[in-house]
Amino acid sequence: MRDGGVRYVVVGQWMTDVVAELPGPLRHGTDTNASVQVLGGGAAANTAAWLAHDGQDTTLVARIGDDLLGRAGRAELERIGVVCRLAVDPRRPSGTCIVLVTPDGERTMIPDPGANEALAPQDLPDDVFVAGAHLHLSGYTLLVDGSRMAGLAALDRARLRGMTTSVDVASVGPLADAGAGRFLSWVTGIDVLLANESEAALLAGLPEPRPDEPEGRLLAGAALAARTLCSVAGTTVVKLGSRGAYVQDASGVTAHAPAEDVDTVDTTGAGDAFAAGWLPAWRSGVEPAVALQRGNHVAAQVVTRVGARP
Repeated sequence: MRDGGVRYVVVGQWMTDVVAELPGPLRHGTDTNASVQVLGGGAAANTAAWLAHDGQDTTLVARIGDDLLGRAGRAELERIGVVCRLAVDPRRPSGTCIVLVTPDGERTMIPDPGANEALAPQDLPDDVFVAGAHLHLSGYTLLVDGSRMAGLAALDRARLRGMTTSVDVASVGPLADAGAGRFLSWVTGIDVLLANESEAALLAGLPEPRPDEPEGRLLAGAALAARTLCSVAGTTVVKLGSRGAYVQDASGVTAHAPAEDVDTVDTTGAGDAFAAGWLPAWRSGVEPAVALQRGNHVAAQVVTRVGARP
């Protein structure tokens, strides 16, 4: 459902995903047969694709290489309805990510950011930063040294122009490398912070949740993390995978919505799709639990098949 003519400006990574579905454990030092597909990826591009698929006015700001992958990726997003404002890097290739998917649907990513690493403040088109629009920034932009200034410039420009803002943390490994304190200093004052349970715990200084954590304890940890992080962002959403999602909004209202019961094939891009479902619902002012349900619904569409795009 279209969100009242709001423009969504999504800034961050565009990637090509080389997805290998493994039949079992990876056999180190020898061959492991797999089903391999080349698909569109990148956290920001995925969210932009799902927003446009939902009929939202969506612009993607990113950086690609002057190569076949970049041109093909632009064409794919434009077919979905994304307005592409992509800077072309004359030296670096388009970003590529190897994604290993195990039979339980879990994925391990091996990224080469390529041109994404050189996203710069001058790559941000000034005309897309307008009052009433919404900026969604992929956390990868802040976590990669070369693109950090572009991410910070996007947040500053959005605030100055009267836009609402959201940041998806993106990945716990790079977050740990950068440091929770530094990341929080970069995003303080945003309207919405989206994080999975591991990212939220790290940012809030809490223990890493165990994979077999009982649901009650997991929700208690999510609630504590969200309450802590609301001092940084007006609203904090903690994505809990198969346990759904939890939110504490700017007025202190909390909610939890369970995930939809689907057969999981590949979790790649589930968080990106969740953001695309949740943001328009949040912007429209629906109850927090309803917004979470909308995010869970879009995420459920992703995990039932291979790939991160519509």
